[in-house]
Amino acid sequence: MISLRKITLENRRAMFNLEVSEDQRQFVASNLSSVASCYVLLTNGGHPFPFVIYADEQPVGFVLLAYGITGYEEPSIAEDNYCIMRLMIDKQYQNRGYGREAMEKILEFIRTCPAGSADYCWIPYKSDNFAAKKLYESFGFRDNGEVFNNESITVLRL
Repeated sequence: MISLRKITLENRRAMFNLEVSEDQRQFVASNLSSVASCYVLLTNGGHPFPFVIYADEQPVGFVLLAYGITGYEEPSIAEDNYCIMRLMIDKQYQNRGYGREAMEKILEFIRTCPAGSADYCWIPYKSDNFAAKKLYESFGFRDNGEVFNNESITVLRL
């Protein structure tokens, strides 16, 4: 069973050690970099939501959500909407359905509007990350034609 849990003193090291495979590193920042981004977002008026993804009691991935500003050049859809900035499943836990189950939990969390109401959820992704695109589309995300920092923007109406 997949769950999203806050980063704690107890699980932080395990989360920092989670990595994608070598051929996927071009698609996602390290978890350490993502946690640093949380601090920058928080101190600049943003609303970051970092979580360790667990399969039962085992940390298997990481997700960083944000509301409103993300601190980066933003597409038109960003204002007052949620962004899945980072999503990764560790290389040894891939191809077990954890990414799909995590997306279900992520969208369930976003729909509680923890930082404010929103009409959309958006995700920036590299257009050659075909596995991610397929996953996002299976949940109803659709590209909106915008490209920022060489990443396509895919959008889901909440």
